[in-house]
Formats: sequence, C-alpha cells, structure tokens
Amino acid sequence: MPILWAVTLLWAFSFSLIGVYLAGQVDSYFAVLTRVVLASLIFLPWLLRNPVAPALALRLMAIGAIQLGLMYLFYYQSFLLLSVPEVLVFTIFTPVYVTLIYDLLARRFRAAYLLSAVIAILGAAIMRYNQLSQDFWLGFFVVQGANLCFASGQVLYKRLLETWPSSRPLVQHQSFGWFYLGALLVVLPAWLLLGGDKYPASSLQWGILLWLGIVASGLGYFFWNLGATRVSSGQLAIMNNALIPAGLIVNLLIWNRDTDVLRLAAGAAVMMLALWLVSRYQKDNG
Repeated sequence: MPILWAVTLLWAFSFSLIGVYLAGQVDSYFAVLTRVVLASLIFLPWLLRNPVAPALALRLMAIGAIQLGLMYLFYYQSFLLLSVPEVLVFTIFTPVYVTLIYDLLARRFRAAYLLSAVIAILGAAIMRYNQLSQDFWLGFFVVQGANLCFASGQVLYKRLLETWPSSRPLVQHQSFGWFYLGALLVVLPAWLLLGGDKYPASSLQWGILLWLGIVASGLGYFFWNLGATRVSSGQLAIMNNALIPAGLIVNLLIWNRDTDVLRLAAGAAVMMLALWLVSRYQKDNG
C-alpha cells in the first residue's frame, strides 16, 4: 500500500499539468509518444543486459499496449473534450472495471454493474445539466475507454506475476521495459497516422513532458504495477479511487478555482452511490 500511496501523490499533479499546459496546445499524439519513449529509455539498459523468455516479453508487451498505449490515446483526447475536474470524476469507475475484469476472468457476471452504469451516467448529466453536448458525452465515454484500459492492464499484470511458471522469482525491473515497448508499438503508429503539427513551444512545456515521461510514466507505472502485485484486488480497487480526490484537490486549489464545486460534488455523489450499490451487492453475494 505505501508504494501505491506514493504514486497516487505523484500522479495527483499529472492531470492538471496535462489539462492546463498541454491539452489543445501540444499535439496529443506527440505528447503520448514522448512520454512512452522517455519511459522506455529508462528501462532499456536492463532489457539489454537481462534477456527474458519470449513468451513473457510478449505478454508484458501486450499489457503495456493496453494499459499504457491505448489508455494514453483515450486519456489525452478526453482533455480536449472535458475540464480537468470532469476527467478526474469520470475515472471514478475504474475500481468497478478492476473487479469486473477479475469476475470475467473467473467466468462470472454481476447484473448490478448494469444498474451502476446507468446511475453513473445520471451523475455525469447532473454535473453539466445545462450544458449537455455531444462533446461532453463523447468525453465521458472516452474516459471510460481509458478507465477500461488502465484497469485491464493492472489486472492482467497482477495475474501474470501470480501465475507465471518460473523456478526463480521474476525480477520486475529487469523485464518491465517490455511493458513500455508494447505501448510504443501502439502510440508510434498512432502519431505517424494521426499526429498533428503542434509541438511544445516553450521550455515549460518541454519540461512538463520530460517530467511526465521520466517520472510520472517511467517510474510511476513501474511502481504502481509493482504495488498492485503486493495487495489484494479489493485494495487495488480502492487505491484507484484515491487518485480522484488527490487530483481534484490539486486542480481546484491551484488551477480551477472558478469550477462549480457544488454541481461537481452533486454529480460525484450520485456516482459514489452507484459505487456503493456495487460494493453492497458484492458483499451480499460474495
């Protein structure tokens, strides 16, 4: 848990740095590519010195392609459609996706998820009831795409570490570079095919990209997934939601003081009700 808390505090600033200084100013595909390339370079020396089984490398690449590559493509697009507080609140259902994916892998399905999804959409509508637009709803579902990718990667990585057949413990930092190379296989073609011509125009924007790539991505995702292997699925789901208040506090206190906090809180409360119904159902039905 201490590792997950440390990464939560680290990532609390990332939402606002992207939303305030990069979204709409720097091409999102270039920003994503830069982050993944920088993160890959950190772990490249270990990859070169410590070969792993091809099957393990391929699985790590697949997980990285989903959790980081696809997630980033959804995530950065959402900042073009929504405010930072809205992006943060709409990540509230990541813990549900974590549990849902665990259930699917165990070949179970709980109908309560459908009810909670409907309530979550109602909560989103409350947050912007007088400005509901096509972009708003598109942004909501884009964030859900990012949530699904992030949740899937965590679950798959945790299960890989739990089930990988090996005569010796897997040294995670020696093989984690494959995770970033998998993400690179997604974001590089996306940039080549869809990227624009908006590049960082100031040293501040370059500095933010360096910070996000080396620290938030390179160190953050390694330690988050490392922490995920050391807690239960329930604790992992809870820690996913700790990101929301941490990110909101930073954003509202420093950058978004004019946000309609009352409406934001009302929508978030309805979404929390949906979360509570799911957790209550899980408790009553094992």
